[in-house]
Amino acid sequence: MTVLNMSEPHREASPLVGVVLADCEACPHRALLVSGQCVPGDICVTAQSGRQIDRFLRRNAQFAQDYLRDEFWERRAIAARYAPLELMRQMPRDADEVVRRVVASRLPIDELGDYLDDSDREVRMTVAERITPEHLHSLMHDEDYLVRLQVAKRLPHGQLRRMVDDKDSEVRKEVARRLPSFALGVMAKDDDADVRRIVAGRMLPDDAVKMLGDSDWLVRLEAAQRAPLESIVELVDDVEADVRASVRQRLNEFLLEDDK
Repeated sequence: MTVLNMSEPHREASPLVGVVLADCEACPHRALLVSGQCVPGDICVTAQSGRQIDRFLRRNAQFAQDYLRDEFWERRAIAARYAPLELMRQMPRDADEVVRRVVASRLPIDELGDYLDDSDREVRMTVAERITPEHLHSLMHDEDYLVRLQVAKRLPHGQLRRMVDDKDSEVRKEVARRLPSFALGVMAKDDDADVRRIVAGRMLPDDAVKMLGDSDWLVRLEAAQRAPLESIVELVDDVEADVRASVRQRLNEFLLEDDK
């Protein structure tokens, strides 16, 4: 068995080609070498490697609090994953957005208010994923569509109508997927055909009638599959073959059922 000499830097001890190892002699945790709680080039808190730092603090979480003010942002971010929550509360808002994301992912839900207006969208997205649904309205008009998209995924149905006119079509698509079927009529004239297709495929049969004349044939196809039979006869000669085929199939199925 090879015994590591802790009186010398272990630069030649690593089996990893091209990896520069930390100086174990200068490390405050060098006593952990014997027990294998740290391994140069693999499990090391002083390395400039997030993977190595995480491996170390995962095994030695008791040291995480010592690195919450470290100069290296990644070391601070990883330390924030493992440090006691009480210490996290006492820390001022970190200058690095990655660290703030970790903090926002750990703080109790009722303590996220200070991060609602964070300058980093990923931090605000983390908040939007965690805060209680009744407080999501604070992010409903966020400048970033990805934050608003997360809001649309979680917003209570009763508040979704407030997002039907969102300026981004991806957000409106999510609204169309979640809005109750009886309320989808407000989106029947959406500017984006993809949004209207979702609407036509989910709305109540009687409401789908208003989509039968849509300029987009895929919207008409969705509407033709939901609207009452008597209203789709007008599409028997639609310019699009798939729409005609769908309408005729529905009508034929009805006639076959009627003959039984």
